[in-house]
Amino acid sequence: MPSSSIETVPLCTIRLRLSDPFLVGDFTPGTRLIFEVTEGAVEGDRLRGVAKGAANADWLRVAPGGVGHVDVRFLLETHDGALVFVQYQGRTDLNQAGAAPIFMAPTFETGDERYAWLNGVQAVGKGLMADGQLTYEVFEIR
Repeated sequence: MPSSSIETVPLCTIRLRLSDPFLVGDFTPGTRLIFEVTEGAVEGDRLRGVAKGAANADWLRVAPGGVGHVDVRFLLETHDGALVFVQYQGRTDLNQAGAAPIFMAPTFETGDERYAWLNGVQAVGKGLMADGQLTYEVFEIR
């Protein structure tokens, strides 16, 4: 019988610098804010590179109770030229005093054979926002 325990393996650190938000406004399920990613870097033993292009953003929704629903998508260009689509959803409790941790669960998509292993990876991470930069420690789960 397979073990039901979860193993975590360090994957990378993700750093994203964000623009000032576009406030879409209040609506029934909350308030929508869109933060464009102006810079991004991924650093790890198995995965490293920078954010590429201008379509990278966090489509944050803040529910009436103060829980932030994170929805991020960005294109990563690895140090050796592969393109990897990274997306993650997550949660943060904006009612907490100080910097609230952000919990996320990224997935990856690529057609580059060198990084095809990423297509089957489910990862988890925890991050903080400080001075316009999100920094996450990300772990592959097995």
